[in-house]
Amino acid sequence: MAIRRLNHAVLYVRDVTRSQAFYQDVLGFRVVHQLPGAAFLQAPESDNDHDLGLFQIGDQAGPSTAGRTSVGLYHLAWSVNTLTELADYAERLRAAGALVGASDHITTKALYAKDPDGLEFEVSWLVPLAKVTEDMRAHPKTLPLDLDQEITRWGGDLIGAL
Repeated sequence: MAIRRLNHAVLYVRDVTRSQAFYQDVLGFRVVHQLPGAAFLQAPESDNDHDLGLFQIGDQAGPSTAGRTSVGLYHLAWSVNTLTELADYAERLRAAGALVGASDHITTKALYAKDPDGLEFEVSWLVPLAKVTEDMRAHPKTLPLDLDQEITRWGGDLIGAL
């Protein structure tokens, strides 16, 4: 038996309406089911029943201390098909004031952002496996991401790895 992929993630949030609006407006998720204090969302290109569950715990909730003073999840990462889509998400995240970083991990081009509760996530494009060289694998590193340069190198419409 082998795990195939992550089916969904569930987040505890202060205000489910605010978080739902963020994931819909900025990332394009759509609501597939709602309950009082909960929402289940599906990513734009997904065939999952839902990709993200949001459970409201109230404004009294403190910020996550994961990685600073407690163990816990660092971030979720969602992939896009093309670098053009990644550039579009960079603009959306920047406009929402959510973009906190962008990195070139050689085989992965990544944007880092935070949702309204400060929970970090990644939106990334992966170099297609057929184009990954042994040198790229042998010398992993993290560089600043220059999306325009990457689009020039790989093309805006090249479908990335899954």
